[in-house]
Amino acid sequence: MYGWIWRHLPGNTWVKALISLVLALAVVFVLFQYVFPWAEPLLPFNDVTVNEGMAALR
Repeated sequence: MYGWIWRHLPGNTWVKALISLVLALAVVFVLFQYVFPWAEPLLPFNDVTVNEGMAALR
C-alpha cells in the first residue's frame, strides 16, 4: 500500500518525502480533531470501579 502511494506521488524523492509528511500530518490532524472526539464517549476508559473493601484491609 505504501509503495503504491509512493509511486503515485509526483516529483523527486525530496518532494515525495515532503508530500508524505504533509499527508501523515493531515491524517493525524483529522484523527485528533474528528475521529477521537467522536469515539471517546463510546470507549469504557471512564468506567472505573474502586473496591472499598480493600481499604479496610490496610
